[in-house]
Amino acid sequence: MISIIIPAYNEGARIGATLDKILAYLAQRGWGDAEIIVVNDGSYDNTVEIVRECAAQNPGVRLLENPGNRGKGYSVRNGMLHAAGETLLFSDADLSSPIEEASKLFAAIAAGSDIALGSRWLQSELQTQKQPLYRQLLGRVFNLLLRMILGLRFKDTQCGFKAFTRRSAQMIFPRQQIERWGFDPELLFLARKFGFRVTEVPVAWAHREGTRINPLRDGIRMFGEILKIRWNALSGKYATAER
Repeated sequence: MISIIIPAYNEGARIGATLDKILAYLAQRGWGDAEIIVVNDGSYDNTVEIVRECAAQNPGVRLLENPGNRGKGYSVRNGMLHAAGETLLFSDADLSSPIEEASKLFAAIAAGSDIALGSRWLQSELQTQKQPLYRQLLGRVFNLLLRMILGLRFKDTQCGFKAFTRRSAQMIFPRQQIERWGFDPELLFLARKFGFRVTEVPVAWAHREGTRINPLRDGIRMFGEILKIRWNALSGKYATAER
C-alpha cells in the first residue's frame, strides 16, 4: 500500500488540481488502496474546504489538521506518523516534481533502498524551470555546510519529494525535532545514524513561483538548525523516540 503525504499551507489555488493529478496517477497505476493525506498547517484560505470536498468523493483522500501553523517539517512528520502505507512518500503541494516521477522513487524502494530522495541536481538537465540564480547559489552554500557540519554528501537534500519504507519512517520520524524548513537534513542525518540505505534519484523538477521561503531569514534559521542537529546528536536526543 502507498501513502502520499502533502503538507499544505494556504494552497487553495492549487490543491484541487494537485489532488486530481495524484488521483489520476494512482488510478493509472491500479493502486486503488493507496491513500492521500493532506496535512493542513493552519491555512486561512479555502484549502480545507477543497480537500474535504475531494475526500467526500474519494475515500482514499483524507484531511489531517495540525494544531495551528507549525511548519512544513511538523506537517510531514504528522502525516507520516498517521499513514498506513508500507511505502510512504511526501511531496510538495505544487508538484514541482510531477507525481509521475514518484515511480522512480518507488522503484528504488522496491530494489532495496530504505529511503529514496528526489534530486534536482544529479541530472540538472531534467529541470524544466530552474530556480533564480541567487537561490541556486544559496542552495550550493547550504549544501556545502551540510557536508562540513553533518557529513551529508548528497547532491540535493532539499527537494520536497522523498519516499520511505514503513520501517525507516517509524524509526526516523518519531525522533525528528526540526519542525520548519530545515527538517530534511535532520531526516537524512537520522537515516545515516540508523544505517538505512539511502538512494538519490534524479527527477524532473520545475521551479514554481510563490515560494514562501525568505532566502535571508530562512537561510539564517536553517543554518541554526544544522547546528541544532549536531548538538542534538552530541547530547543524545536522538537515542530514543520522543513522539
